[in-house]
Amino acid sequence: MSEWGTTRSWLQGIGFAARDEALWVEALTHGSLGESRDYQRLEFLGDRVLGLTIAEWLFETQTDAAEGALAQRLNALVSKQACAGVARKIGVPEHVRLGRQARDDGAAGSDNILGDVMESLLGAQMREAGFDDAKTLVRRLWADAVEGDAGRAKHPKSALQEWAAGNRRRPPEYALIDRSGPDHAARFTVRVSVRNVGEAEAMASSKQEAETAAAKAFMERYG
Repeated sequence: MSEWGTTRSWLQGIGFAARDEALWVEALTHGSLGESRDYQRLEFLGDRVLGLTIAEWLFETQTDAAEGALAQRLNALVSKQACAGVARKIGVPEHVRLGRQARDDGAAGSDNILGDVMESLLGAQMREAGFDDAKTLVRRLWADAVEGDAGRAKHPKSALQEWAAGNRRRPPEYALIDRSGPDHAARFTVRVSVRNVGEAEAMASSKQEAETAAAKAFMERYG
C-alpha cells in the first residue's frame, strides 16, 4: 500500500473524510519538512471549529455553570495539552510529517506540535465534509475529556493568587528564567515567588504551561 493509502486508511478508520490527498497531507505536514504548504492555515481553521464546538457543548450540558466556570472548562478542553492527548490517542505521532532533524529532536512527541496537527485535521475535516461533520467528530473524540474533570478544578494560578490574598501576601510574581531547545521543541523554565514565603520552579513546552506548573508546585509546597 502506498504511503497515502496507509495514511488514508488510518484517517478514515478514525472517522475523517480523507478523500483529497493534498488537503490531508498538508494537514499532517510540519514546517520543518520545507514544503510549500504546511498545517498552519488548517490549524487556524480547526482551532475555531474546536472552540465553537466545545463552547456549544458546554453551554448545552453545563446548564447551571456561570460564565467563568464555562470559560475555565473551555480553556482546559481546547488547550494544546488536551489536543495533544487526543492526538496521541488516535495515533497522530506515527503519521505527522516532520523533517529529519525535527523528528530526531523529538518533535513527534511535542504537545505543541501534536496539538497543532490535531487542530489542522479538524480544519481539513471541515473543508472536506462541512462543519456539522467536523462537530460530530469533535464530540466523539473529546467525549472522555468533556465527561472527565478537565477544567473543573480551580486553575493553579488562580488558586495561588487567592491563597496569597487570603494570607495577606503580595501577589505572586512569575519570571522566565530559562528557554532551551529548538523552536519546534522549546522548553521554558519559570519561577514563581511570593515575598516572604518562598518560590517554586517548573519546566514545560510553553511559558503559560510552565507558569501553571510552577503555581501548582508552589501550592503543593507551601499551600
